[in-house]
Amino acid sequence: MSDARIAAVGVEEEFHILDLRTRRLAPRAEEILRGLPDDQFSPELLRSVVETNSRPWTDLSDLRADLVDLRRRLAAVAEPLGLGPVGAGTVPLIAEDPHDVSRDPRYIQMAQEYQLLAHEQLICGAQVHVDVADRDLAMAVTSWVAPWLPMLLALSASSPYWNGADSGYASMRTLVWQRWPTAGVAGPFSTAAEYDQLVADLVKSGVISDPGMVYFDVRPSAHLPTVELRICDACPDVDTVILIAGLFRGLVCHAINAIHAGTPPPPPRAELLRAATWRAARSGIEGDLVDTSGTGSVPAEELLHRLLAEVRPDLERVGDWELVRHLAEAAVGRGSAASRQRRAFARRGRLTDVADLLLAETRESPPPSTDPPGVPSAARPVSARPLFRGYRPTGFDEVVEVVEAGAQSDGERGGGGDGERGGDAQCGGEAQVRVAYRGVARTLERLGPAVLAERREAMEAEQIDRGVVFRVAGESQQRPFPFDLVPRIVTAGDWARLQAGLTQRVRALEAFLRDTYSERAAVADGVIPPWVVNDSPGLRHAGRLLSREGSPLSGGVRVTVAGIDLVRGGDGGWLVLEDNLRVPSGIAYAIESRQLTRAALPELNPPGAILGVDAVPSLLHEALVAAAPPAVRGEPSVAVLSVGPQDSAYYEHTFLAEEMGVPLLTPADVLVDGDVLYAVTGGGRRRLDVLYRRVDEDELMGLAGADGAPLGPGLLRAVRAGSLALANALGNGVADDKVVYAYVARMITYYLGEQPLLDDVPTYVCGDEEQCAHVIDNLDRLVVKPVDGYGGAGVLIGPAATPEELARAREQITADPRGWIGQEVVDLSTHPTWVDGEFLPCAVDLRAFVYAGRETVVAPAALSRMAPPGSLIVNSSRGGGCKDTWLLRS
Repeated sequence: MSDARIAAVGVEEEFHILDLRTRRLAPRAEEILRGLPDDQFSPELLRSVVETNSRPWTDLSDLRADLVDLRRRLAAVAEPLGLGPVGAGTVPLIAEDPHDVSRDPRYIQMAQEYQLLAHEQLICGAQVHVDVADRDLAMAVTSWVAPWLPMLLALSASSPYWNGADSGYASMRTLVWQRWPTAGVAGPFSTAAEYDQLVADLVKSGVISDPGMVYFDVRPSAHLPTVELRICDACPDVDTVILIAGLFRGLVCHAINAIHAGTPPPPPRAELLRAATWRAARSGIEGDLVDTSGTGSVPAEELLHRLLAEVRPDLERVGDWELVRHLAEAAVGRGSAASRQRRAFARRGRLTDVADLLLAETRESPPPSTDPPGVPSAARPVSARPLFRGYRPTGFDEVVEVVEAGAQSDGERGGGGDGERGGDAQCGGEAQVRVAYRGVARTLERLGPAVLAERREAMEAEQIDRGVVFRVAGESQQRPFPFDLVPRIVTAGDWARLQAGLTQRVRALEAFLRDTYSERAAVADGVIPPWVVNDSPGLRHAGRLLSREGSPLSGGVRVTVAGIDLVRGGDGGWLVLEDNLRVPSGIAYAIESRQLTRAALPELNPPGAILGVDAVPSLLHEALVAAAPPAVRGEPSVAVLSVGPQDSAYYEHTFLAEEMGVPLLTPADVLVDGDVLYAVTGGGRRRLDVLYRRVDEDELMGLAGADGAPLGPGLLRAVRAGSLALANALGNGVADDKVVYAYVARMITYYLGEQPLLDDVPTYVCGDEEQCAHVIDNLDRLVVKPVDGYGGAGVLIGPAATPEELARAREQITADPRGWIGQEVVDLSTHPTWVDGEFLPCAVDLRAFVYAGRETVVAPAALSRMAPPGSLIVNSSRGGGCKDTWLLRS
């Protein structure tokens, strides 16, 4: 079977047969096999599977050409029948009755004996045979190669979907396959005779009917003079099969050399090997794998690097080294077939897209090359090029910490393991990736700059296709909202503390609003100076007019939706930066960032379970329903009100209306008749009970309704009549201006009798003469903000200001002290952001959303916004963007 110098290698591949119209499994293998020779094409247990058998080859290029030819011949016969082959462990869609068993008597007997186990054999594998003519030698080889089998499984992982759903595994096939009584880890056996006796005993027991039903992960072949690898998924791309075949032959050759040298094999550790196999099936090459020597878990890429190093002399001897090295590099760069499938699904949420990807990859084999297509020749080797080596944060960075010589990293301090080394950094210290981000950093390093650049372009194309855009005030064209590739992680402990502090804060602000629009007890008791309320730009007569003892006339709360902005300071502690109680925006972008990041980087794995974002629109809808007037009977009618496409956040208005299943209306779509608000669309009327207004209240008052008259007076009548609730209530701006911010800590103590759980940025109110003097004397050290500013407008950062800017700010504050505040400069935490082909530290904040309905809840989605490099202003209108935010479950 082989020449005297190089062991021959051959491959058996199993292919699912799909209906090209429905993309479901089709039990029509027999029709295809009628048009193919039976020496290289054969049926399998189920009629939806065809197996191909290559010739034995000593040259991997010849093996590849044979496999490509077999695939093309199979597809050429299948496609005129409306069918297509798929090389993958599983397929995303199955037929209504996919369990037809082939008519071979052996398969019929198996189906009768094994019942559900046989009928659910909707899986395909790839088997590799390497010539080892001596069965005793083949038996000894199995003990040597066994520790590396999980690595080969991880490379092949191509079966994330099972019965139409994501299994959460990279290789669900492994879990299904291991249900067979003779599958999985075997041995050890001293001789072939010992192994053959076991097989004979298994047949005698009646558990299996013949030696071919021994399905150990590696075994002496039952019908060929070879050692056979059986652990791997079928693979859609032929180069992964060639990589596995080359590595397995290298392992076999390495084992034979060691056996001839008298070196004992590694000690058998069946339990650890089973655990390692499970981990490989769970993670593929995107996560950590188990080092079966007992050193713990290691990144899959590192384990692959070790394997390459171990078999390199054997690969070089047979001339395989360059090809296998480049194929390994390509496999790491493009990620597993499982991750590619998840990426295809994430784009549009269609399993048919996954099936189309598998059909295309199986059919379209690229020409052979030592630099496989899609992998630049300059791509980094398997040992990742350190993308973070030049990354130099100047303050507290959430991902990379600078550890001075002799100091401990956060991993060492917290017992979570050493931080990932990121290279040299400032002050002679060493940059290390924090423990929570180790997996993310490894994946980004593995992908490398060329792939990340491609993924960034793909992300932007995807968001344009999905309409995830915004408009800056004064511009006619919409822009793609800037999303970054690197997700932000908020630990479970931090998130629990933030939830408690945010609900406390919103409760206090709700109490302040009710007090402001009723008796103003806090003012009377000296907690808040009278001018802070009386001079507030957000104070509205309508706020009192539509209130009864401060509460909305419609019942419920004034603040149905709150957006609270937080930052982390130089010590990593959280601070509240700003409250948004009028028309807070951003939740849709927080949700979309999850979908876009998953689509662009399916390889990323969080360090723990993260909160899902899918339920957020339902939580918002529940809060809006709870705001309905008491007189409403039955399910309240809710609508979202927007000025239309010219609004900068119109995409969010559309998204939320669609996700909540409520109409999106403009003022021209509504009118008030008889103190009741109606939607006037499609020639009919529909009563509205709750209006989620995404329109500034001053603008809303003057906009024309469906009858051409200003809408404001009618809305006020409907609210006063108790037939309509506005969310949020009119007049809430009094509680979120920047002067009132300075008194929220006092509000919490006064209204709730509690101590604040979250700190504020130290703030100086220029309406106070003493504090104003401090601000003017320290302008170059403070941040000054106009009380009624938004979107970063009018903000002056003293340390970065020119003398002219400082002089102008001094004049403005002196002329109108009550219109300004000063704040201590906070060294905002930074986060690595992909900018022009490299990671740069960019300042970030966090907008959390609080929904107050029957109970007050913090939405399980938050918007992390990042400023452009060198800036502290995160607003999208000023060049900022956002990141997916992983909120870890407790």
